[in-house]
Amino acid sequence: MISLTLGELSSAVGGTLHLAPDAHDSDQITGSVLTDSRLVTPGSIFIALPGEVSDGHLFVPSAMDSGAAVVLVDHLLELPVCQIVVEDTLTALADLARFVVATVRARGELRVIGITGSNGKTTTKNMLRAVLETAGATIAPPGSYNNQVGAPLTMLSIDLDTRFLVVEMGAAGIGEIARTVGIAIPDISVVLKVGLAHAGAFGGIEQTQLAKSEIVTQLSADAVAVLNIDDERVAAMVTLTKARPVWFGLDASADVRADDLRTTASGTAFTLIEGDIHRPVLLRILGEHHVMNALATLAVARELGVDLDIAIRALEAVPRAERWRMEVLTRADGVVVINDAYNASPDSMSAALKALAQVVTAGQRSIAILGEMTALGEFSDEEHDRIGRLVVRLNIHKLIVVGHGARHIHNAAGREGSWDGESMLVETADEAYELLRGDVRAGDVVLVKSSKSANLRFLGDRIGEVS
Repeated sequence: MISLTLGELSSAVGGTLHLAPDAHDSDQITGSVLTDSRLVTPGSIFIALPGEVSDGHLFVPSAMDSGAAVVLVDHLLELPVCQIVVEDTLTALADLARFVVATVRARGELRVIGITGSNGKTTTKNMLRAVLETAGATIAPPGSYNNQVGAPLTMLSIDLDTRFLVVEMGAAGIGEIARTVGIAIPDISVVLKVGLAHAGAFGGIEQTQLAKSEIVTQLSADAVAVLNIDDERVAAMVTLTKARPVWFGLDASADVRADDLRTTASGTAFTLIEGDIHRPVLLRILGEHHVMNALATLAVARELGVDLDIAIRALEAVPRAERWRMEVLTRADGVVVINDAYNASPDSMSAALKALAQVVTAGQRSIAILGEMTALGEFSDEEHDRIGRLVVRLNIHKLIVVGHGARHIHNAAGREGSWDGESMLVETADEAYELLRGDVRAGDVVLVKSSKSANLRFLGDRIGEVS
C-alpha cells in the first residue's frame, strides 16, 4: 500500500485514532493491509472484520504480537497497540481502498479495469495481468478475490508506481458490484457473460443481468464499456451506460472478433480480426469458451495502447486459466486429465463438455466425471437434467456422476436411448476413483468438473498424478 501517516489513515476511514505508547500521528505506515491475523508481519495494518463464525476482534492480540503497526476496530480494546476506532470495519476497508485508489490516480497514470460476468472472470483477469504487465506495473487479485473483502484488499496492494489495476467483481446479490464500482471507479468495465451461475441466490437470470449491469451503469462518458456482442443480455447493457461501447465476440460487427476456432488437447487456436488486421492466436488454455476471454482481454489492451503483437505473445504464454480451471494433466501412461472442478455453472459445464468432445480424436475415449452445480436454486433439477442430455448429444463415451446433488445428470443421460455410452452414479469421490482406475487406459481424455463444494478438484489431481 502507499505510505500514509497514522493521522492520514484515520482521516481516510473517518475513525478516531488512539495512539499506543511512544507513537505519534505523524508516524508513517507502509505495511500491507490484512484481515487475516495469521498473515500479519511487522508494520501491517490489521482490520478486524466481523464474521459469521468468529469475530476478527478476537485476533487483534495475535496481530499485535506479530507486529501490526495499527489495527482498525469497532470498539477500543485494552491493548498497547495503535487503534483506529470506526463504526463499521467493513465500511472502513472500503473507505480506505477508495482513498488509496483516488490518491494514486491523482498522482500517477493509474488506469482501473473492472471485470464481471457469470463465467470467465478469473481467467480474463489472469490474461489481462499477463498482457498489461508488458506495458507497466500491474496489480490483479490473487485467486478469486472478487467480493466485498477481496476486491478492496486487491486495490490496497497498489502503490504510486502502479499503472494498471485489474479488479474482478463478483456478487452474491444486487448492489454488491455497484459498491465495488463506487470504490474503484473503473476507466474500463468488461462484461463477459450473463448466465445461470448463482441464479438461485439472485432469484433468476433477469436479476443476475441486473446485478452484472451495475458495472457499467455508473461509468462516465469518458469511460469504456467492453461488452460481449454475442450475449443479448450483455449487449442490452449498452442502453444503461454513458460509456463508449467496445464490442467483442464472434459476430461480424464486433470491434474485436475471432474466426476459425479450433481446439485440440494442446490448446485453442483462432484468427483475431480487428478491422483489416488478421492475426493467428494459439492459446495454451483449453476450450473455445476461453476465446471470448481472450477477445475481451485484447479489446482492453487495444484501448490502453498495448501493442497488438506483444499482447498476443503474452496471451499465448499464459500456461493455464488458473489452478483447477481447465488444467491439463498428462500422465506418463498417456491418459490426459482436464481438471476443471474449481467451480461450475450450466454454461461452464456445457463449455467444458464441448471442449472434451472436441479434443478427442479417433481411437480415444472421452470420460466425464461430473459433480453438482451449486447455487442454482429452483433451476437446479432442470439444469442438471440438461447437462445429462448434453453428455449424450456430444457422444461422451463414459459418464461418472458423483453425489446425490448431481443425480439428475445421471438420470437424464440414462433416459436417452440413442446413446452408446454408459453412465454410473456413485456417492463419493473415492468410489469414482476406484471405478475409473479399473477401466482407464492410455489415450483416454478424462474431464473432472463440479462446483468447488463437491471437492472433485482433488479427485482430478489424484487421477492426474497416477503414472
